[in-house]
Amino acid sequence: MNSITRKIALIAIVIMSYTLITGCSGFTSYKKKYNALNVEHQNLKGLYENCRATLGSSAAEKEELALRLAEGEQTIDQLKQQIEERNQSPGEATGFGDYQVDIDSAEGTITVTLPNTILFDSGKASLKSSAKGDLNHIVSVLNEKYSGRMIDVVGHTDSDPIKKSKWTDNWQLSAERALAVLRHLNSNGIPDGGIRAIGCGAGSPIAPNTTASGKAKNRRVEIVVHMR
Repeated sequence: MNSITRKIALIAIVIMSYTLITGCSGFTSYKKKYNALNVEHQNLKGLYENCRATLGSSAAEKEELALRLAEGEQTIDQLKQQIEERNQSPGEATGFGDYQVDIDSAEGTITVTLPNTILFDSGKASLKSSAKGDLNHIVSVLNEKYSGRMIDVVGHTDSDPIKKSKWTDNWQLSAERALAVLRHLNSNGIPDGGIRAIGCGAGSPIAPNTTASGKAKNRRVEIVVHMR
């Protein structure tokens, strides 16, 4: 084999070797890309399935909520009809009896108002022993007729500033009283997720705070049942 032939053979060997090397490298690169894309595809597939499940769950929850709203509005309408046609008081129609009860069709709420004279001593946030019977009656009505409805316990005070008391202000006193009622309702069967306590202080009066009788009306706790 002459020198030219040897050179040609050597060049051919180099070209073949380069082709084999780059071919293997290209195959490895494509394999890596395939694996990465496959992982990404599986992740996207998982996200898609999760989205489908979430959307299905949301649709079901929306349908259930719409049904509950319709039921609540129907109940409100029926209660109004009972009051008008049977000459019942709101307390009788709703089942709460002799307590002050207000039905708000626009808001979809039933509100039971308890004066503080029933529930607390002056300046106190501990329930009177005698108040527990009243609250137990309300719990029984809530469980029997309004189970599953959201309930707000709202505390209110008059506008007199706090004096000689451990409370910082009327906000704190109203909140503590609302919490005391909430805890009693909760311990007697109203579930944690279905009840809230709100302190309004003197911010929502229902009578002038210029007279003793007006102040007495403003010192109250409201139990609000949301029908929608």
